[in-house]
Amino acid sequence: MSPRWGIASVSRVPALETTGWVGLPVQEAATLSPVQVLGTLATSTDGLSAAEVVTRRAAAGPNAVRSHHARAFAVLVRQLRNALLLLLLVTAVISFFLGERTDSVIIGLILAVSVGLGFANEYRAERAAEALHSAVRHTVVAVRGGQPVEVDVTELVPGDVVHLQLGAVVPADLRLIEATGLECNESVLTGETAPAEKGTAAVSPGTVLAELSSCVFMGTVVASGSGVGVVVASGGRAEFGRIALGLGQRQPETEFQAGLRRFSVLLQVALVLTTFIFVTNLLLARPLLDSLLFSLAIAVGITPQLLPAVVSTSLATGSRRLAQQKVLVKRLVCIEDLGDLDVLVTDKTGTLTEGRITLRAALDPAGHQSRDVSRLGLLATETVRVGGNPMDAALWEAADPPTSGCTRLAWVPFDHERRMTSALVQAPGGDRLIVAKGAPESVLARCRSVPPATEATLQAQFAAGGRVVAVASRPAPDCTAIAASDEHDLILAGFLVFLDQPKTGAADALRRLAELGITVKVATGDNPLVAEKVWADLGLRSGGTLTGADIDALDDGALAAAAESATIFAWISPKQKARLIRSLRRRGRAVGFLGDGVNDALALHAADVGLSVDTATDVAKDAADVLLLEKDLDVLVGGVAEGRRIFANTIKYVLMGTSSNFGNMFSAAAAAAVLPFLPMLPSQILLNNLLYDASQLTIPTDRADAEQLRAPSHWDLPMIRRFMLFFGPVSSLFDFLTFGIMIGLFHAGPDLFRSGWFVESLATQTLVIFAIRTRRVPFLRSRPSMPLLAAALAVVALGTALPLSPLSAELGFRALPIGFFGTLGGLVVIYLILIEFAKRAFFAERSASPARRQRGAGHRVHRRASRFTHAGRL
Repeated sequence: MSPRWGIASVSRVPALETTGWVGLPVQEAATLSPVQVLGTLATSTDGLSAAEVVTRRAAAGPNAVRSHHARAFAVLVRQLRNALLLLLLVTAVISFFLGERTDSVIIGLILAVSVGLGFANEYRAERAAEALHSAVRHTVVAVRGGQPVEVDVTELVPGDVVHLQLGAVVPADLRLIEATGLECNESVLTGETAPAEKGTAAVSPGTVLAELSSCVFMGTVVASGSGVGVVVASGGRAEFGRIALGLGQRQPETEFQAGLRRFSVLLQVALVLTTFIFVTNLLLARPLLDSLLFSLAIAVGITPQLLPAVVSTSLATGSRRLAQQKVLVKRLVCIEDLGDLDVLVTDKTGTLTEGRITLRAALDPAGHQSRDVSRLGLLATETVRVGGNPMDAALWEAADPPTSGCTRLAWVPFDHERRMTSALVQAPGGDRLIVAKGAPESVLARCRSVPPATEATLQAQFAAGGRVVAVASRPAPDCTAIAASDEHDLILAGFLVFLDQPKTGAADALRRLAELGITVKVATGDNPLVAEKVWADLGLRSGGTLTGADIDALDDGALAAAAESATIFAWISPKQKARLIRSLRRRGRAVGFLGDGVNDALALHAADVGLSVDTATDVAKDAADVLLLEKDLDVLVGGVAEGRRIFANTIKYVLMGTSSNFGNMFSAAAAAAVLPFLPMLPSQILLNNLLYDASQLTIPTDRADAEQLRAPSHWDLPMIRRFMLFFGPVSSLFDFLTFGIMIGLFHAGPDLFRSGWFVESLATQTLVIFAIRTRRVPFLRSRPSMPLLAAALAVVALGTALPLSPLSAELGFRALPIGFFGTLGGLVVIYLILIEFAKRAFFAERSASPARRQRGAGHRVHRRASRFTHAGRL
């Protein structure tokens, strides 16, 4: 391999000391010269061979700080971390030793099955999260066998030679052997916000970590320039790795998860009802342990025990379906954000266009073909083609390199402030010149004069949809090095014109996004004429264009109003992109941003939903919530629709679990106060709750109506509370009817009363899912999934059969008379009809006076702040 612009290929030298292939302390490596470090690690600038990589990986292990592993014991502990459940179990054990053995054993078995169901479902969700975690990949350009190749960062070993480019997250601790204008943001390690300058010169022994200028560290970000380094420490032996391992492996809890865990309204109701029932039973002179068991069973019953399991199962099932649609959520809870999207701001290249950039022409300022422009452009172009800039790659592919005999002496890399690169080049005759290449407005601003035909040439190429790069130069006879300050008094050579065709099918994808209630806007650093041409070629009408200069001229309020109507934002900087996103969010929109470059990282952080692609820069992938395995709006359309379906199904269980449990437990509390016996035994309450929850485990498979997908969805705790308080009493009304029928019509004693209410309450709360799951007429206009239908009917059949089974006496039941089942059928039909009317009234009232949507910025700030910038799979 020929080196780029640095030291020559280094032959191996005897190792200074044996490292055992696990690396070299970075503080020691920083004090050695590049040649000494390469020798110590028994490597060279040609990199390692395949056999050497295998040997070293076996010794050093994968270059990963930590991995997400599903641990069965930890999941089981979480299931048992429930004070009410444990108190109930302790009370049951005491009751067993005091002679109430049958009920105590039944309670223990029911609790064991409940915990088992929760464990099985949450463990499956953990496995799904583990699979998601493993699917997020970072790659890096390493030299293997003398050739640059892209490898997964987890495959790096000490001795690997790695290329670094702008926007890369440093994948391991590296000793630099080449550096060109290299600066790294090391705030993750040192807390310093200003980028640290890097070079290849060795430092003095004892230099502190923050001043090791000859090394770059895992987890830091290349802020400017480029470089080549050799891996001296990887994985947990890197400086960042040691810190990360010390922090432990627990992910911070999100607001969505905390809301599911808390459900404060249910806990408050449970506390009030439990206390009321316990005191009432004591006042009625019922046995202390029976009263305590019954009260605790009520408390356990009103807090849906399988809620975390059902929600986790729904999200895990959805994440697998999203992965099949090439959408990868980095955390399961990101699905909630994806379904909430109503504005998408996207870049242009690869999203609205094919992303296959080709060189169409090399023109002089007058618009004539010019071979000199192509030659000069190549001299100012990055020579590493693996993982490089696509326009640079297109230039190398299209050009017949006329650069033989020219030597590049110095190089100023691209950055997003200058938007250009420059090189100091020596021609075969010894003449030296500075060659610059970059955005036309940046290069033209540094030219001493602009030929008259230049503007017409540029406008013609922009209007045709071309992406234009300007090339200029000037003599530099006395230069031995250059900096950005030398980019002045240039002479314009001409323009390189690249073409990126509009993507087939992009117009249809945009139409489908509109059907989902999502407004699409384009933010690009390209010329506004080019963006408008692509938009028009897709057959779409623009709402107007704002440039970066326009954005700077507007205050926040004016920008928010202008951004709402405008469609295209061109010549826009990274900071302006982020400001645009914040402006849209201030108007109450749920904003997604799709980008893949280092210049997109700020906007990805600012968005409600950061979306990137698997081929994006490391910084973009780390900043994103969701990764698309293809940069295609069709993939995003499917992802949003699936995210909304998943969230709709999650909400179905939450609504059902809260309202039905509240109704049943309210009925139990009222009955316990007026009846001379307990309306249901503790074991029967727990069994009823277990069977009901088991029937709802199939909700993640359910279909979603078109209108549930058409509008953004979001977590709305106030609506859930209103739903519970609205439908819970309707359920209790039919419980009271059942009480009256059992006592007045069938003259039921305790066992028969409990049997009748058990069957009725299970049937009504289970079957009502078919009405609540849709705003349409159930079955006629909205059909449930077959697994949900089968599970619900099976649970009702089982509950109805229990009083007739051999287990009847052990469970405290008694066979029900034939006439009861006819009455039960009538009650269920009337109940479901009433629920239909109540459903229409509830949602009509919500539509007439919708509560203002409160999108807490703090929610996103909390989540964003909890992110852990990392290299590799941490």
